[in-house]
Amino acid sequence: MEVRICKTCKDLGKSAAEYVANILKAKIEKNGSARIVLSTGASQFDTIEALVAIPDIKWECVEMFHLDEYVDLPETHIASFRKYLKERFIQKINLKAAHLVDGTPEGIAALTAELRSAPIDVGLIGIGENAHIAFNDPPADFDTKEAYIVVNLNDTCKMQQVGEGWFATIDDVPKQAVSMTVHQILECEKIVSCVPYAVKANAVRDTLENDKTNLIPATIMKGHKDFALFVDEDSFSKVDESKIRPAEGMDYT
Repeated sequence: MEVRICKTCKDLGKSAAEYVANILKAKIEKNGSARIVLSTGASQFDTIEALVAIPDIKWECVEMFHLDEYVDLPETHIASFRKYLKERFIQKINLKAAHLVDGTPEGIAALTAELRSAPIDVGLIGIGENAHIAFNDPPADFDTKEAYIVVNLNDTCKMQQVGEGWFATIDDVPKQAVSMTVHQILECEKIVSCVPYAVKANAVRDTLENDKTNLIPATIMKGHKDFALFVDEDSFSKVDESKIRPAEGMDYT
């Protein structure tokens, strides 16, 4: 596991984007193509903006998948992750293909077949305020081997969406989402988590200072063979480094 502590959220986005770009370029050089999973939300703004600005990525060789979408939310809604990815990523580059979660249980089978047709080279997996990954809120299902499932969103997760400005009230947030599973996330060859902002400080602390538990879903990524966590000074501010460096053997930069 590698932890990169950046000064600001902008620095984090630039550093993470360069890191991911190098992965994509190496895979394209070796295999002629690359496959990436993207997460969304406010915490990913700077990384995605910096990634699309890198000039020498052969996007025409890259297939993109994404993590999750609310059930029964139209794509025209400001909170739609399909809308988010189209406007912030897909329409700015020339991808080989983009595979989006349409927010319907009926779409899961076809998306799963596409996702599992070849390995995923890198997954950009955010960590929520309640330490969820994708929409796998605590207690997360660590056992299912499905690729995507329909999940119920807890109130902490819903309040994060309100706090980020996607919905006016908690009652406006959809109750369910189609989410990539924990198992499928761990199938990515490399995982990169971009977790800026002070509102994520508790989640970063809990993830780093605790052993694997489905009550803190992000803890499971620490056992992945190639996991890089990018934080800024705000999101790292509550971590007691004395509790994690010797135990985890983490590399810090």
